[in-house]
Amino acid sequence: MHQIVSDITGVLVTMVFWGFVASVVLVPLYLRYRDRGRLHETLRIAYEKGQPVPPELIEALKSGITPVRPWTPESDLRRALVLIGVGLGLAGLGYGLWYGLMSVGNIPAYITGGCVAGAGAIPGLIGVAYLILWATRRNAPGPQA
Repeated sequence: MHQIVSDITGVLVTMVFWGFVASVVLVPLYLRYRDRGRLHETLRIAYEKGQPVPPELIEALKSGITPVRPWTPESDLRRALVLIGVGLGLAGLGYGLWYGLMSVGNIPAYITGGCVAGAGAIPGLIGVAYLILWATRRNAPGPQA
């Protein structure tokens, strides 16, 4: 009986792992395909209505490169807030794991909680860097590349 459960667990773990890898690869491809379809549809409607289409947009479609949005100070602020939120979320998860594992023992609780909370410092500090960029460049003139 134990051998059957072990075999099923091994197969299930393998399927979940490769399913995750496939989703990480295939989902962005699908989303990019869908966005390009929407862009084509928008261009078709604009062309039918006689609206001018920027030549750099047509060139980007021909080359297969998705047009890049210009930099704005708000994009730095948005990134900063999201990354700081992720960092705080990981710090909260680390605290929760520490609190929950205290019933098991002090050492595993401190190691697990500290590692997860410490991992939250990485996106949190990157967010702080974006916040500093936003604060120093928010009065910059116009969109920049």
